[in-house]
Amino acid sequence: MDDGLHALDIVFFAVVAVFLILRLRSVLGKRTGTEKPPAQWTRGPAEAKPADNVVDLGRARKPAEAAEPEPAVAVGPVGRGEAAIRARDPSFTTQNFLSGARMAFEMIVAAYAAGDKKALRPLLADQVYKPFCDAIDDRARAGEEMTTEVMGILSAEMIEAVLVGSVAQVTVRFVSEQINVIKDLDGKVIDGDPSRITKVTDEWTFSRDTRSGDPNWQLSATRAVVEADSAGDEV
Repeated sequence: MDDGLHALDIVFFAVVAVFLILRLRSVLGKRTGTEKPPAQWTRGPAEAKPADNVVDLGRARKPAEAAEPEPAVAVGPVGRGEAAIRARDPSFTTQNFLSGARMAFEMIVAAYAAGDKKALRPLLADQVYKPFCDAIDDRARAGEEMTTEVMGILSAEMIEAVLVGSVAQVTVRFVSEQINVIKDLDGKVIDGDPSRITKVTDEWTFSRDTRSGDPNWQLSATRAVVEADSAGDEV
């Protein structure tokens, strides 16, 4: 009788042990030896977390509830350029790029108006950073203060995409509504109108070396487009 009870105890505890093992595996998962270690353990000096004002145009995403539909696949030179860039950087998508470009546009416009060179540095290529800084310095010497408020970006359209060697270059046409005002030392408005919204069209080119481990793009060229209907609306 005791032997029978002892056998039942062994079976009971074996069942409990199996149950606990299965529960642990369901919670912790099964390791196979091929899992990647946590990202913060593998990030080396060259892969340090980017500054808050650096925008990864290739991977930037909006919250799911604010996601925009993927633009139609481009044809012609733009489509061929996008395909060439994707062949070198499979993570590149039009939707994510344009989402990041919108963010970069507002950040750069705001930093330029505020004269914030530190914020501009990681966002601009050398050939653009210098003239931006020169304009900021000229403004400071003249005792002028600039304020720019982007009321909204009406559209952001990719109008050119090329791969030059290993360097991807994408040009975006931004149409935005802005309030731009320049004041003197006494706070007197010397240019612009704080009550007028102006439609502004800019064409900005962003560049990135696809061989680089840095996923961030930089503004490498700008061009303002003057339109006949850019007079603006009163607010």
